[in-house]
Parts: sequence; structure tokens; C-alpha cells
Amino acid sequence: MRKNWAREEAYLILNNIIDKDAYSNIELRRRLNKSNLTKLDKALVTEIVNGTLRNLIYIDWVIKQFSKIKEEKIKSNVKNIIRSGIYQILFLDKIPDSAVCNESVELAKKYDNIGSSKFVNGLLRNVSRNKDNIGYPDKENLEEYLSIKYSHPKWLMEILLDHYGVDFTEELIKSNNEPPPLTIRVNRLKTHKQEVMDILESYDIKCDDGLFNEEALIIKGTSSIEGIDIFKKGYFSVQDESSMLVSKVMNPKPGWMIMDVCSAPGGKAAHMAELMNNEGKIIARDIYKHKLELINKACERLGIKIVDTQLFDARNLDESYIRKADGVLVDAPCSGLGLLRRKPDLRWKKKPNDMDELHNLQYSILRSSSHYLKKGGVLVYSTCTLNKKENIDIVKRFLGDNEDFCLDSIEGLLPQNIYAPNAKEGYIELYPNIHKTDGFFIARMIKK
Repeated sequence: MRKNWAREEAYLILNNIIDKDAYSNIELRRRLNKSNLTKLDKALVTEIVNGTLRNLIYIDWVIKQFSKIKEEKIKSNVKNIIRSGIYQILFLDKIPDSAVCNESVELAKKYDNIGSSKFVNGLLRNVSRNKDNIGYPDKENLEEYLSIKYSHPKWLMEILLDHYGVDFTEELIKSNNEPPPLTIRVNRLKTHKQEVMDILESYDIKCDDGLFNEEALIIKGTSSIEGIDIFKKGYFSVQDESSMLVSKVMNPKPGWMIMDVCSAPGGKAAHMAELMNNEGKIIARDIYKHKLELINKACERLGIKIVDTQLFDARNLDESYIRKADGVLVDAPCSGLGLLRRKPDLRWKKKPNDMDELHNLQYSILRSSSHYLKKGGVLVYSTCTLNKKENIDIVKRFLGDNEDFCLDSIEGLLPQNIYAPNAKEGYIELYPNIHKTDGFFIARMIKK
């Protein structure tokens, strides 16, 4: 397959993500799974799409430096051709600039017109000639400098700088621009790690042990693994190690009854079922029927029998389950700021005013769900965000309003090699720049 076909596919995917609000991870998987591209070309498409999205704010700043036409007057489809071209010129050393320019021109001819192709050609060649002297804005305006250099929205820079200071924030947002590892969780109900490793090796797929979880494997050399037969047989699930740690902090036992109140797509419910040896019961709830179907399909594939999916709004109190559960998991809806390296389009899809609404939603779900626990039961609150107002502040507010709950040390539930200074206090904060996982927050509370 010729590489210009891969670049055309990358351009079409970018159009759907930027202009039609498709989600990057879903759109990439959907388009690549039905394409006839080779493994190498699929990797190139993934690199161009995710790389362009991760660096979008900086790329648009570069366009402003070199375009004679005001940015807002450039057609969106033409701008996306230019964006992917600039990414390749500035960030991909192995591709000749001349090839990038020529193929971008052909895309402009095919999807717009001759006039646009001349504009694309001139702008990209100008960027190519001057790429060693482009630089960044002045550091005097720190938020703007960091925002453009690392392509994170300015409002987010203000939040992170307030939480973490300059040095940590820069390390964090720099790590958000690095491709995340592909991690899988071996299904202990059907197989064991060595068998999965041997089968993957037979497919010429390289893998290493996970960083923190004994059931984790880090996959190398491919961005798609869900098409092979052992996935269909339920030997593994795709899951980041940060998400695996949620179930480890819950520490469920065979025979437990667990309420997973915001369960979809069901990865944590399935993991808990595996840890429980398929003994007990897990009520997995969501507010969307089609998401419950995803959980059911996953459990069927994995051979899990103890998960019961239910359509229910977690903000409401279901009196039929009061004081019935040994464990309750509130994996709350959140801003997703811990997933920016994996879902770079969230950088502009999320807005600062979303946060205020989320705080109230998260607290409402946590408060209602706490009523399902027996005395001595375990309440785990988790998010995939790095905003303290959605994390430890929610937990402190809940504990302040509910004296019959307290934080419970998780020191003995975490691997010894993990950095977790707050484990004794009952929670852990995970960061891409420190832990090499998605950004995550996990707290364990006990009903006295």
C-alpha cells in the first residue's frame, strides 16, 4: 500500500474528528478495522492523526506565522490538509518534506481545487524552508507559552499551574504528547499470562510485563490487537494499568455483592469478576442502553457469569439495594484530563464551565451510592482526571457530610514499586509523567 493512501486515510479521519466531532480513539479504530491498509500504513495513519491532534494548538500557531490568508478564512478541509502536513514536516524526521508537500498538494486537488493546492504547496514549502527557526511565543506570558508549545488549552494551563506549579506542570503536559502504551489485561478465568505471551509471539507481536499489575502485558509494535482470535476467545481485554488498579483497590472477594454504578464500558466490572473467580454478583449500571450492551458483549466474550447489567441513573437512590452491597464502585463521569495523551481531541472538546456541573454530578452520585453499603463495606471513588476539585475535594466533602465513612489505607493493596505517597491516607493519584499510565485518582473508603 502506498504511503499517500495512508495519508489520505489520515486526512479523512482528521476531518471527521475535527469537523464532525467524532472521538479520535473510536474513529481511528472504526476506519482502520475496515481498511485494507498494511500494518505499517495503519501505524503511519495512527501517528499522523494522533500526532496532529496532540500538537494542534502549536500547528495552528505556525499556520498563523506563515499564512497570508487569515486562519479563520481558510476552508476547514484545506486547513486539515495543512495541519497534517505541518505535523509531518516538523515532527516526523523519516519522511522527506518534498514528499509531504507533493502528497498534500494532491489531497488539496482531490478534495478542494487547484487554487487551494497552490496555497497548500506554498505554505508547506515555506514552513519546510524555515522549520529550524520557528520557535515558540515569549515565555513572559507563561500560560500562553506552555499552551502553544505543548498544545494544551490556556484554561487548562491555569488549572494545572495552580495545582502543581511550573516544573511539574511542564513535565505533565510534555508527557501528554507522548504516545501511550497499549496495555492488555490477561483473563485469569480462561488462561494465564505465559500462554498469552506465547500466542502473541507466534503472531510476531512483542510484549513485556506490565509495570504494576501481574495480569498486565504491554504490547509493542502494533496499535490494534482486537482482531486476533485470542481476543475473540476472551483471553484478554484492552485496559490501561491505572484502570486495573481500581479493581485492586476495591480488593473484591469471591461471593461479594458489588454495585458498579457507572459501569460502561465494563472493564472494571469484568476485572472485579475475574478477581472474584466468577463467584458472587456484580450489578453493573449505566444510563444508556447501548452501553449496557457493550458490557454484556464483553462479559460473554470473557466467560463472565456474575455481572447483571441494569439501566439506572446513579444520581437516584434505589431503595431495594440499601445496605445490601459489600462493595460499591463509583467510577464517576469526569473531565477526562488524565486521558489527554490517549484522547488528544478532549483538549478542545472540554470547556472550563463543564467542571462546575461535573462537581455536583460526582458528589450526587457518590452520596446516593454510599447508601448501598453494608456496615464495613468498601466504597471506591475513582476518576480519570487530574483536576483536584473532581478528586480529593469531592472525597473530603463527602467525608465531611458523612461521619459514618472514613478513608482506608491502601498500602497493602498496591504494588510495592508504585509511587503512592498518600496510600496510607487511603488514596492514590497517578500521573503520565511519573507512573507512565493514564492520569487517575482512586480513593478507598469504609463504612464504619
